[in-house]
Amino acid sequence: MIVLKTAEEIAKMRLLGQQLARILHTLKQQAKAGMTTARLDEIAASETELVGAKCASHGYRGFPGHCCISLNETVIHGIPSGRELEEGDLVSIDHVIERDGLFVDSTISFTIGLPSKAQTRIMEVCSRALAEGIAIARPGKTIGDIGNAVQSVVESSGCSVIREFVGHGIGRAMHEDPQIPNFGRSETGVMIVPGMTLAIEPMIAEGSHHVRIAKDGWTASMADGKLSCHMEHTVAVLENETVVLTKI
Repeated sequence: MIVLKTAEEIAKMRLLGQQLARILHTLKQQAKAGMTTARLDEIAASETELVGAKCASHGYRGFPGHCCISLNETVIHGIPSGRELEEGDLVSIDHVIERDGLFVDSTISFTIGLPSKAQTRIMEVCSRALAEGIAIARPGKTIGDIGNAVQSVVESSGCSVIREFVGHGIGRAMHEDPQIPNFGRSETGVMIVPGMTLAIEPMIAEGSHHVRIAKDGWTASMADGKLSCHMEHTVAVLENETVVLTKI
């Protein structure tokens, strides 16, 4: 069931989303070669606590981290660990926070040190796909329109869209209806209406879209070992505009 949000709920989610954006900005600034991803996760936990929120991923279906930290060929659900960041790593941090029964979700991707040409390219494609997906998420359009917009940007750039994982509704729960695939046909699927709050999140790869799940049951990496990228915003659909909630 799709849960439409009130203006008051959206206002609270917007404040929380801005705080999440600042937390992710802090994590990007703090991330340095030699730091473990577990230490970065600890910083995420402490920064989240400072704003009176909870790390929604922690303990979710047994997930051990406070946020997901995925590197290079790992596209999503990377578990923070003793693995030290290295110059040249492409880092994706996916963080969901909750306060007063409301959730927001965002993912940033960046490199440790200067990016390679391949990293620059895949991050630019992912960023553009996210922007196009958000732009089409307005009343009168469909969930299929979002997926088609994302897929068109990604595949026209020679990259591939991950099929196994999708975006989703969010707000009163971390995962709500509707599911939002990053592929699809225009003018199909659920109609977008005011009051929807959606997590739009392109997950892309420079090679094949096939992933493999590690023995830990979480870490999803590209089967061919090639580079991947993940970016995400939570947005609110209003009568006359769509507002990105997870930006400063």
